[in-house]
Amino acid sequence: MAAPRLLLGFLVVLACFSETCFAAISFSSLRRTLVVTASHPQRLLKAGEDKIIVTWGLNQTFPAGTDSAYKTIKVQLCYAPISQVDRAWRKTVDNLSKDKTCQFKIVKGPYTTTNQTSEWTIERDVPTATYFVRAYALDAKDNEVAYGQNTDAKKTTNLFEIQAITGRHVSLDIASVCFSAFSIVALMGFFLAEKRKGSKAQQ
Repeated sequence: MAAPRLLLGFLVVLACFSETCFAAISFSSLRRTLVVTASHPQRLLKAGEDKIIVTWGLNQTFPAGTDSAYKTIKVQLCYAPISQVDRAWRKTVDNLSKDKTCQFKIVKGPYTTTNQTSEWTIERDVPTATYFVRAYALDAKDNEVAYGQNTDAKKTTNLFEIQAITGRHVSLDIASVCFSAFSIVALMGFFLAEKRKGSKAQQ
């Protein structure tokens, strides 16, 4: 009897330990201590061409020492609510390990007490959608402990649109037209040659 009880007790302790070590981090538990801005030439941006200038830093209204646990900054491009409707693969979840709001890394590096700026060229695989920028402060264990974003809490302001690459290019269109014209000429030449052969055979 002692052995099963001991085993059960061990499993309970192990389960508690696992929950403690791998406790889910919720977005709602994070403090918004960072100020984030995103500058761009126009509201509609093109993937693979346009750039976004992102600046982030600690909100100076917070007391000294607020950022004592911040070791790393992770800045991401995130889907706005309007581009998440009926798209489960972009769904916002409070559990950050399951959240799919921010899927594109802009920059990740050491945290500094001074404001930082990064110029990011929009990657070619970014799909057409409406976006905002969010920064997470990470602790020594790489866990999110604070955040900041360039929009309001409801994610309705300072949004911008990105247009994905269509896959078409002017040079490709020209080549396609030339190839089509060449094919028509070749077909006509083949048709005339066959007609001449037929005429000679009849003679």
